[in-house]
Amino acid sequence: MSYIGVNPREEIEGLCGSLTESMDEEYDAIVLGTGLKECILSGMLSVSGKKVLHIDRNRYYGGDSASLTPLEDLFSQFNVPSPDDSYGRGRDWNVDLIPKFLMAHGQLVKLLIHTGVTRYLEFKSVEGSYVYKGGKIAKVPADEKEALASDLMGLFEKRRFKNFLIYVQEYMEDDPKTWKDFDARTGTMAELYEKFGLEDQTQDFTGHALALHRDDDHLQRPALETMKRIRLYSDSLARYGKSPYLYPLYGLGELPQGFARLSAIYGGTYMLDKPVDEIVLDESGKVVGVKSGDEVAKCKQVYCDPSYVPEKVQKVGQVIRCICLLDHPVPNTKDALSTQIIIPQKQVDRKSDIYVSVVSYTHQVAAKGWFIAMVSTTVETANPEDEIRAGLDLLGPIKQKFVTVSDYYEPLNNGETTQLFISTSYDATTHFETTCLDVLDIFKRGTGEDFDFSKVKHNLGDEDQ
Repeated sequence: MSYIGVNPREEIEGLCGSLTESMDEEYDAIVLGTGLKECILSGMLSVSGKKVLHIDRNRYYGGDSASLTPLEDLFSQFNVPSPDDSYGRGRDWNVDLIPKFLMAHGQLVKLLIHTGVTRYLEFKSVEGSYVYKGGKIAKVPADEKEALASDLMGLFEKRRFKNFLIYVQEYMEDDPKTWKDFDARTGTMAELYEKFGLEDQTQDFTGHALALHRDDDHLQRPALETMKRIRLYSDSLARYGKSPYLYPLYGLGELPQGFARLSAIYGGTYMLDKPVDEIVLDESGKVVGVKSGDEVAKCKQVYCDPSYVPEKVQKVGQVIRCICLLDHPVPNTKDALSTQIIIPQKQVDRKSDIYVSVVSYTHQVAAKGWFIAMVSTTVETANPEDEIRAGLDLLGPIKQKFVTVSDYYEPLNNGETTQLFISTSYDATTHFETTCLDVLDIFKRGTGEDFDFSKVKHNLGDEDQ
């Protein structure tokens, strides 16, 4: 099977020189796996001056979040007969196994800018952002003008929602005059909704499609947290106009390769196709190295995904993902070439939201005229495919679909005693905000400090100016 990327062996030789020589050295950190989380952490550690060795037992980048090319490899991985000529050239397809969109003003974009990896990538905005209500989809309103034009609310509710959005945008923590008798640091989100008299369904799409919460726990937490998330959405939208989301040309498989190039600049070493036989611990249980065959690379810390340490993680759930190939845009999206649709849990009597992402040939991930949709959610029953029916029904005719049900793992401990830091599995969301929270949490545990976002001095697209 071939995965997106240059020839791995050539990439290794070009970046690293002698493999054996690299294993003999001592490192501040060894990172295992080239999934998106591990690559971002590796880049952050390298840029902060750490000496990093990055190993993957596979011969391709990306781990669970790899991109498959050509299309024939996607079909063969799922034991489906080869695609016919109607799909165009197989090489024109780069299918992400776990596609996620980036928030234009979000933390991941800031991390990419900070590490400098954006110079190797080109992003394109996602055209639509929709929410599901009563069996139909509608554009997510993110400002006063869109609120007044929205199909999601009646006339009086539109006015209340408009006033709510203005309040959220104008609220300043250090200026009590903007609080209007409500302290968002202590008052809950439920209380803020009540203050503006917002209906349950308006609260629903605000919490899940604007603030991107995965459940309703936020209703009983301080309102400021959700207000900041709503502002992030509208700030991201203001940056590019059509939606707050971005997606890299050629898919997410470009990200790990960008980090490999970046790592070389900072003296880091990447190794693909390198067996990992053991994480070596001292008598006190602390990490001292990684063993591959007869070689041991010494280190102070190890960062890895759950697949490298199955005995140190616990299964806490499952995620179903369905990749769907379409030869038409998704109905009712104004023929958008890319879009995200969120189906809030209450709309379909569930505990978890359903997510739909759509990309296409405009992002160079499919042959001309083709679209790739992903429908995903957290599994709640013994019939996972039935759980995503509401999402599949929005897509129109599906030419081919590929279903996976993956276990979701979390580490058994925080790693601070052992210096072994393990990421969680990828959740069902089709955006990167939860992924980024995990990365930042691991970075804090590993370095003892929060990542300082004030270091990020410019925005995406400014690098070339």
